[in-house]
Amino acid sequence: MSEKIVCRVLTGPTGSGKSELAFRLALETGWEIFCMDSMQIYRRMDIGTAKPTAREQEAVPHHMLDICEPVDAYSVSQYITDALEKVEERHRVGKEVLFVGGTGLYLEGMVHGMSMGFRPADEKLREELRKLSESPEGLLELDERLRRVDPRTADKLPMNDIRRRIRAIEVSESTGVPFSAQEKKSGGDSRFRWVIASTSMERNMLYDRINRRVDRMIREGLDGEVKRLMQEGVPEGAQSMQAIGYKEMIPYLRGEWTKEKAADEIRKGTRHYAKRQMTFLKRLEGIRYICPDEEQAQAELLQYFTEIGE
Repeated sequence: MSEKIVCRVLTGPTGSGKSELAFRLALETGWEIFCMDSMQIYRRMDIGTAKPTAREQEAVPHHMLDICEPVDAYSVSQYITDALEKVEERHRVGKEVLFVGGTGLYLEGMVHGMSMGFRPADEKLREELRKLSESPEGLLELDERLRRVDPRTADKLPMNDIRRRIRAIEVSESTGVPFSAQEKKSGGDSRFRWVIASTSMERNMLYDRINRRVDRMIREGLDGEVKRLMQEGVPEGAQSMQAIGYKEMIPYLRGEWTKEKAADEIRKGTRHYAKRQMTFLKRLEGIRYICPDEEQAQAELLQYFTEIGE
């Protein structure tokens, strides 16, 4: 049996400092960074995704970054296939890798395997359901449709979580099995061994960091970035435009919201997202938590990755 490829992961809630810590560690070790972020995959979406800077990308090789256009749909299964093929490619030339990001579905799919829920997207159905969700009456109809095929997921997901509700309907209707009952494969890809660490900090401190990061994005011209994407013809319903920061800027650019209203909604949405990420991570076993602001954080993380990865 061939030796497994070690895949190190630094995950954690958005805004918790994982990218900065990972960059310093990669500089020290020579590891290459694999971005594990469902929105950093899109080209020209830089400010709102907190993408690594050109200087950082020049100093440390980054993969799974800027791999598709904002008009493209890109599934979890595509990410897993592309990322793991790239890991094997880098391994063949003697490079070690560090996954960095907070997209839980990517991490869960790579480590534990994918469920039947990872089915190709039905764009025609998605567009039909998106249009349905644009009115209060349509939202109720969408809820009724989900309850017919998967009442458990309907109870679990908030009414405003449109994207996941649509996906649950799509999978449930196409397979005939409720999304919540989809069985997982027995495990992840046996070629890889996963060593996972996560950034962690007190919630009030994290929320303060998130608020300051949103302020910085606004100063750097997030509204201009979203405006350019819309001028390119990226539709408002595109997968890329559902990212936090982008979907909230659209009402501002239409003149429906003030910029401060949009910023407030981005802060709130990002805080809620961070909370969901923390809840997700609690379900995973064997994670080492690191406080990124502590002086010894980098040394502690390197020691953990080195000892566990051997």
